[in-house]
Formats: sequence, C-alpha cells, structure tokens
Amino acid sequence: MTPTKSKNRKYDYTLLTALFMLMIMGLIILYSTSAYNGEVKFHDSFYYLKKQAFATCLGIVGMFVIANMDYHIWKNFALLGYFTAILLSIAVIFVGDEYNGSKRWLSLGPLSFQPSEFSKVAIILFLAWVVSRNVKEMGKLRTLIKIMVMILPIVGLVGASNLSTAIIILGIGVILVFVASPKYAQFLVMGAAGVGFMTIFLALESYRLERLEIWRNPENFEKGYQTLQGLYAIGSGGLFGRGLGESVQKLGFVPEAQNDMIFSIICEELGLFGAGFILILFLILIWRFFVIATHAKDLFGALIASGAMAHMMIQVILNIAVVTNTIPNTGITLPFISYGGTSVVFLLAEMGLVLSVSKVVYFR
Repeated sequence: MTPTKSKNRKYDYTLLTALFMLMIMGLIILYSTSAYNGEVKFHDSFYYLKKQAFATCLGIVGMFVIANMDYHIWKNFALLGYFTAILLSIAVIFVGDEYNGSKRWLSLGPLSFQPSEFSKVAIILFLAWVVSRNVKEMGKLRTLIKIMVMILPIVGLVGASNLSTAIIILGIGVILVFVASPKYAQFLVMGAAGVGFMTIFLALESYRLERLEIWRNPENFEKGYQTLQGLYAIGSGGLFGRGLGESVQKLGFVPEAQNDMIFSIICEELGLFGAGFILILFLILIWRFFVIATHAKDLFGALIASGAMAHMMIQVILNIAVVTNTIPNTGITLPFISYGGTSVVFLLAEMGLVLSVSKVVYFR
C-alpha cells in the first residue's frame, strides 16, 4: 500500500499516552520517595512534588507550543543554540552555583537551572542541521571527524563539572553521525579515538579514577554507601515490592533518594513488576521515536527524532546501570521520574520537537 498522509492525525498519540503515563507515575513516585526528605529539610512533605509539578506543567505548555511549530524553523537557530550552550557551559565554570559538591547550576534571580540540560537539546538540533547540510559528504571519514570535533568543546566544558551529561552528549553525537553515514567500518576508528579520549579525560582528575575503585569494591569506601543501600533497596523489593510509600531505604538510608537513585526505591516499593512496567513505557517511547524517524519527511526531521531516541535510550540505560552498580556512579537522572525541574522542562521541549516531526510523517 502506498503511504498516505493522515490529515486528521495531529500527533503520535501512542507516544503521548506513554509520555503522560510516565509523567503521572513519575510525580506519584517522586512524592513517595521525597516526602521524608522534604519534611526533614523543609518541613514540607510536598516540597519536591510542588516544584516538580510546576516544572512539569511549564514543560507541557512548552512542549505543545513547540509541537505546533514547523520544526524546520529550528534550522535558523541551530548555530545560535550551539554557541549559547558553549557560553553557558563556560559561565558555569566561572560563576556557577555548587550544590551537594557539584558545580552545575546558574542562577537568574530566584531561579536556577542546569545549562547542561539545554546543551542536550542544542546538540541534537545542531547536529541535525550540520549533518543534513553535509549529507553528500557523510561517506568520508574526514567529514565524520570534522562533525565530531565540533561537539568536543561542549563535551569538554560540560564534562568539567558533569561527566554523565558529557557522556550522553557524546553518545548522541556518535549515534546521529552513525545514522546518517552510509559506511560503518570507519566507526571503528572513531570508536578507538573515543575510547582514547575518555581514557585521557578520566585520568585528568583523580576523583574519576577513585570512582572506578568505588565501583569495584563499594563496601571498602565511605562513598560506596549510597550504592550499597540502593542495592539493598532493589533486593528487598522482590517481585511485587513492599507497596507504594512503604520503602525503608528512602528514610535517610539512600542519600537524596529522589534524584539519581530513585529507581532503587521504585524496585523496593513496586518490585520487579512495577519497575518492569516503567521500563516498558520507556521502550514504547524509544520505539515511537524510531518509527517517527524512519517515516520522517526529510533527513532533518529524522535526525531530530533519532537524537531524542539516542538521548532517552542512553540516559535510561546509564541510570539503571549506575543504580545496579553495573557501571561506576556518574550521577545520571532517570528521565521524567527523578527530581529536577530543568531536566523535565528541556526533556518536554525535546518531546515537542519530536511531536512536530510526527505531525508530518507518512504512516501506512
């Protein structure tokens, strides 16, 4: 059957359904996880929920505004977004605010945000623009190297204070270039260069090498306490969990449980089945990104959807790998679930970009 354009279809409703289910479940889980910390620190058990709900509502408005725009407009702002991401990353180094030992925030009056979250969206648009302009040259190794070199300033600047986000940005870049390239063998060269770059990058700071030692033997280090408590939470949940709100580890045993380690509390309260259901929702999102990318009207739209797919896939996998101690702790949040206003706002803006592409895809 010849593909036909659906005149009545405004959005990919499967994607929207999975997305809203994730957001609703995320807010419920966040309240369950953060109520104790909110009461202890701010005398308000709803403290984290209220801030996250506000950011989510703001992000939803932004998502639908962006979704109703022609995504080709963003070609005009791709280069500006790239340089803005660099400038903001430099600003973090010199005038950034430090919380919990990490210097990742910029303050604008009473508001603070993480420029690294903006950088993820900016790099997707920038690479989609650059690759679509150089599509005829993508078979040449020098073109691939040139494009990857373009994102290294952001990777290096972000990585100075936020290694996890730098890894995600680099991963997005590699996947987008891989998607657009007609030849695969040259990625072996790029992969070897990437491994060399990361080895040097890790060796530059002693604390990064220390994380490797903590990962191998968390019981021998004080900083391995969070990892061990997270594993206890996962193990105690069993198949069906203790029940929503019944976690023991969130009562101060897992530090800042509402952030990077929230998946361990999900496993403790909802068990393997509850955690599995959330993972299925993420898989549905990733599947819909793939469908939208493969049916996109043009390469620019396909790369936007592919970038969002890469971002979601990498971040979910890395977060769960960290929580289960499969890889060293790098401080990666779980999308739409972990606490973080900046994260949810820019994630929803990214979803808006994908939805704007989905409005013009051709479905069979």
